[in-house]
Amino acid sequence: MFGFEPHLEFARNLDQKDVLGHYRNAFHIPTDISGNEWLYFTGNSLGLQPKTTKAAINQELNDWANLGVEGHLEAKNPWMPYHEFLTESMAKIVGAKPIEIVVMNTLTVNLHFLMASFYSPTEKRYKILIESDAFPSDRYAVQSQLEFHGYNPETCLSEWTPRTGETLLHMKDLETILDEQGEEIALILIGGVNYYTGQSFDLKQIAEMGHAKGCKVGIDLAHGAGNIQPDLHKSGVDFAAWCTYKYLNAGPGSLGAVFVHERYAHDRNLKRFTGWWSQNKNTRFDMRKPLDLMPGAEGWQLSNPPILSMAAIKASLDLFNEVGMDALRQKSIQLTSYLEYHINNLNNPNVEIISPKDPMQRGCQLSIRIKNTDKILHEKLTKNNVISDWREPGVIRFAPVPFYNSFEDVFRMITILKTLLK
Repeated sequence: MFGFEPHLEFARNLDQKDVLGHYRNAFHIPTDISGNEWLYFTGNSLGLQPKTTKAAINQELNDWANLGVEGHLEAKNPWMPYHEFLTESMAKIVGAKPIEIVVMNTLTVNLHFLMASFYSPTEKRYKILIESDAFPSDRYAVQSQLEFHGYNPETCLSEWTPRTGETLLHMKDLETILDEQGEEIALILIGGVNYYTGQSFDLKQIAEMGHAKGCKVGIDLAHGAGNIQPDLHKSGVDFAAWCTYKYLNAGPGSLGAVFVHERYAHDRNLKRFTGWWSQNKNTRFDMRKPLDLMPGAEGWQLSNPPILSMAAIKASLDLFNEVGMDALRQKSIQLTSYLEYHINNLNNPNVEIISPKDPMQRGCQLSIRIKNTDKILHEKLTKNNVISDWREPGVIRFAPVPFYNSFEDVFRMITILKTLLK
């Protein structure tokens, strides 16, 4: 597809032509004790820190020191409406309208709040459908929702599973499940990009299939936001949630975000948990007013936002605004294809890529199954400054992130991997 060549000069030539290459300098690249840069391929777990993050957080610390409570209105970036500074940029990243987006809480907390609204079991429709290899936190959350409503997860949790001997999921199999169980399924909750295989899904197709059977459809975009282009509004999914510490580079444990489709923006009959920040911001401080829900996704807020975390998110989103997801996605496809080319060129029967071959069915993560080995290989990579991550059973995940990874990074990592495999 790209006409790659297997030598270092070719990688350096690709880097020279890369119009986004200079953005690598916008991030802190970790180093070893000798000052050698790590080959960092785990942005799918924790993104690197933008160099502007410290200044963004310090701005709020200084305003807190100098203004105290008056910072809510008088800070350079007033704290009262701070979450609104993030909305438009975040909406662009996931393909949503601003009214459909709010940054708040953390991922699994948000999934629970959204399920409180969109999982409404009845006597006939009570099941929840997930991928069989969903991220554990999603599984635990769904199981607890079922139990909270009085249902047994062993019989009421449906699973979309790979075919025998395969790792990836087929949309045809999802269709079969819905044909057989659709009238019993209240909610479909799917990871938009699977954490283990890196497989991404056609969200519009899933939404259409689910809605045709009367199911609500939610998406966990933890591995998708800032990676693929999910086009959430046009997809028609009912809701989505994601974190910001992976591809969105907002720091460990940083806040998450939610999407609630515009068709629910003014639906006050939809069940939800509420709090102070759900209230109409124009009357929020008239303390004895009855609840007047904020329209759109903001109506799912409960509390005033943690500004220091939001400052880190804002620093990262400013970079996304400069570059745009179109350019990032274009480079991502080329960069990940370059990694795929080199892994295939190893010609090693013990090395297998389990991520989809079609770039449109994956993000920037390639999951590599290494046969006849264990975590020792991953540990040896780490000792050689290659930062990837290991996921049981037997997979190393590499994620060349278009913002800060280079083609030379890929070449150097493959050279080390080739040596270790020998």
